[in-house]
Amino acid sequence: MADVLERGPARPLNEQSTAELVQRASEQISLLIRDELTLAKTELVEKGKHAGIGIGLFGGAGVFVFYGVGALIATAILLLALVLPSWLAALIVTVALFLSAGIMALVGKRQVGRAVPPVPEAAASGLKADVDTVKGAVRARANGHGEGA
Repeated sequence: MADVLERGPARPLNEQSTAELVQRASEQISLLIRDELTLAKTELVEKGKHAGIGIGLFGGAGVFVFYGVGALIATAILLLALVLPSWLAALIVTVALFLSAGIMALVGKRQVGRAVPPVPEAAASGLKADVDTVKGAVRARANGHGEGA
């Protein structure tokens, strides 16, 4: 910004014309805006890097959780295999997993059904009521029934 201040005329500010002062202010504002945008861009790039690293770490954690659940399922099968034949233990755990998946799918379907269509119905009906009220007031005023008629 110093270059804009130094580039100005050598005359004192009180001797410059309004046009010169406006031009100088315009140049300074343009430079200030460019500098602020550059700073914002730099900040966003830095925050984007941190967000990318964080998302990658969350993804890695998700992979480990996935394998951990698999190991837990294998543990459940081995635990049941202590009291039942191995094939029956595996079958029981498999059926339990499919039942859990089916229940979650049904609950998820119900939740998605509640969200569709993605229109804020309460806000839309309120807006429609407001528009109808304004239209009614305009019609009443146009027919001579309004205030001051």
